Amino acid sequence: MLTALLFDLDGTLTDTDALHILALQQLLLEEEGRTLTHAEFQAHVSGQANANMCRYLFPERSVAEHAAFAERKEVRFRELSPHLTPIAGLLRLLDFAQAQKIGMAVVTNAPRANADHMLQALGLGERFEHVVVAEELPRAKPDPLPYLTGLERLNADKDTALAFEDSIPGLTAAVNAGIFSVGLATSQSREALLAAGAQLVIEDFNDPQLWAVIDRMLGH
Repeated sequence: MLTALLFDLDGTLTDTDALHILALQQLLLEEEGRTLTHAEFQAHVSGQANANMCRYLFPERSVAEHAAFAERKEVRFRELSPHLTPIAGLLRLLDFAQAQKIGMAVVTNAPRANADHMLQALGLGERFEHVVVAEELPRAKPDPLPYLTGLERLNADKDTALAFEDSIPGLTAAVNAGIFSVGLATSQSREALLAAGAQLVIEDFNDPQLWAVIDRMLGH
C-alpha cells in the first residue's frame, strides 16, 4: 500500500538553492563585508533550520540577533523569488496521488512565511493537506520529528509512505523516521544522497524508477 507522500520544499518541489545562496551572499556582503562560498553553503546551510545556520555564521551573537538576521535573509529570498518553477514531473505526481486518494504533505525546515510564499509562487497553495513547518516543532530536521509529525497528520504509517528530499539533514530525518526515502539530485550529488540513506536517487519526478516503486507499493 501507498497512503502518503511527504515532500521537502526547497530543492525538492522547486530548485531554490541558487536563490538562497544569492540572498545570503548579498546580505552578508552588505552587512558584514563577508563572502560565502558555494561549498560553505552546501556544508553548513543547505537543508538546515535557520537557527543552525545562524549559529554557524554568528556563534557569538544572541538568539534574538540570529532571529533578526534570519528574517532579513528570508525577506530577501522572497523578493528574489516572485515566481518559481516546479521540478519536472511534480504536477504529474500530484495529480496521480490526488486521483488515487494518497495523502500529501509538505515537511520543511523553511519558515512558515517562506513555505506559504513558495507554494503560492509555484501555484500549489491548495494542493497539500498539511504543511509541517519544523521551526514550529520542538525539533527540526535532521531530527525525525518533522516527518513523524507529517505521518501523524496524514494518519499514515511509515511503511506505506514515501519521502522526497534533496538535502543531507532532510534525508537523515526521513530515513530515521523509517520512511522509504527518495533523494532529488538538485543540490547534492547522487553519491552524497545515497551515503545519507536515500533508497533511490532521481533527477526529477518523471524518473521511471520512481514510478516502478509507486506501482510496486500500490500492488500493480
